[in-house]
Amino acid sequence: MGQPSHAPKDQDWWRSAVIYQVYVRSFADSDGDGTGDLAGVRAKLPYLAELGVDALWFSPWYPSPMKDGGYDVADYRAIDPAFGTLAEAEKLIAEARELGIRTIVDIVPNHVSDRHPWFQAALAAGPGSPERELFHFRPGRGPNGDLPPNDWPSQFVGSTEPVWTRLPDGEWYLHLFTPEQPDLNWAHPAVHQEHEDILRFWFERGVAGVRIDSAALLAKDPDLPDLASHPHPHPFVDRDELHDIYRAWRAVADTYDGVFVGEVWLPDAERFARYLRPDELHTAFNFSFLSCPWDAARLRTSIDTTLAEHAPVGAPATWVLCNHDVTRTATRYGREDTAFDFAAKAFGVPTDLELGTRRARAAALLSLALPGAVYIYQGEELGLPEADIPVDRIQDPMYFRSGGTDPGRDGCRVPLPWAAGAPHAGFGPGQEPWLPQPAGWASYAVDRQQDDPGSMLALYRRAVALRPRFGAGPLTWLPAPEGVLAFSRADGATCVVNLGATPAELPAHSELLLSSGPLDDAGRLPQDTAAWLVN
Repeated sequence: MGQPSHAPKDQDWWRSAVIYQVYVRSFADSDGDGTGDLAGVRAKLPYLAELGVDALWFSPWYPSPMKDGGYDVADYRAIDPAFGTLAEAEKLIAEARELGIRTIVDIVPNHVSDRHPWFQAALAAGPGSPERELFHFRPGRGPNGDLPPNDWPSQFVGSTEPVWTRLPDGEWYLHLFTPEQPDLNWAHPAVHQEHEDILRFWFERGVAGVRIDSAALLAKDPDLPDLASHPHPHPFVDRDELHDIYRAWRAVADTYDGVFVGEVWLPDAERFARYLRPDELHTAFNFSFLSCPWDAARLRTSIDTTLAEHAPVGAPATWVLCNHDVTRTATRYGREDTAFDFAAKAFGVPTDLELGTRRARAAALLSLALPGAVYIYQGEELGLPEADIPVDRIQDPMYFRSGGTDPGRDGCRVPLPWAAGAPHAGFGPGQEPWLPQPAGWASYAVDRQQDDPGSMLALYRRAVALRPRFGAGPLTWLPAPEGVLAFSRADGATCVVNLGATPAELPAHSELLLSSGPLDDAGRLPQDTAAWLVN
């Protein structure tokens, strides 16, 4: 299959790319062991090329004990044996590029696995050793040192567990996430050098970009003060010294024409934009849009705010509806509360899946019409809902660290269905997948949707193919009734989304390019439906 006609061909490809997130463990299993692998991804590259995406972003594929879904990395220069080999990754990168698809890898610079050689050496070396200076080891407080060194909270929302673990030798070590993920000390030059070398390692293997996990957490106040008594500046979030780190990284990336996307959760728009200055990160995830409820006014505010945040630094916005941490769109939009908040996740929330799916179809057209880059999480193009995982099969540490109140993130990580009539819906030929597929999962299979013009897959394929019609120009809002979003782009294409209770008249147009559902008998746009028009 040749390179898709829309594939970006210049160094600014990332400004308007459609990027597909691959969670390897759940994508496709080639060898029947129940776990997705790189050979499975390679076999599905034609499917991804037909979908029309410009790049693949791989969640961590490195050796890992999987205490946090692969975000506890033991070796950044290898592939986890469950997924394949480094040679297989190199083949995948090259074969994807032959199809016009670039590769983005995931780097987790805040912490490593407790099985990483550096941390194992630090444990063996003992208190006061140079090896421990690569991490945050401290004596405890209290008469016997049996109290944690400070009051910092866990970064797992809802968790009450401490971020410090005490060792038999009496010292404590810091881990903002699980105890199996010790935080690195970014005040140490060896940490800087190691990560710059890791970047070079992957750029030299042909990757086009790097996604940076927890990008605002790396730097820590060297005194590690209590948060309660030193809230400003924050002792471990969005510290100024981060920008020197990313300027150094940018210098590395520029030698390879590589790009960065940062995971930056910040409420302050001006502080957020600093990460996107021309000599730092290229892009950052847009969590405002992802977490926004299905409400016209709120969505418009989110879009306007996002574009305004990015404008001063000339960076493109990014748009995403879901990822490997977030309740799937079709389920979330079918609930009474259509927003997303980690703290609000709970078991047993009622969902109208038909309503949620209708809204998810409209949201797909909305996001793909906006200026900037768009991320599609695997399975969104199939309309997959959030799965209810039996409690005895849950693996996500968020569930365990919440004391069982948070259902965790496994529900959006269930292995994909490829063939309705095959074992495990075609995910793999042998063992049951690492997470169970719920009853009815086969009804979402690719082969069921492949030739159905009304399927979610057909909608995504058509939308991605037509997206270039919107061009690279800015967004202009058009007059619209309450509950309706309508905007045009410079090349004359228009997007209309009706979130109101009554059908909406479409603006004057010469052609209806695409709609997320049928128009009514009067040619109006029904509630929870989107349309693309051209003049």
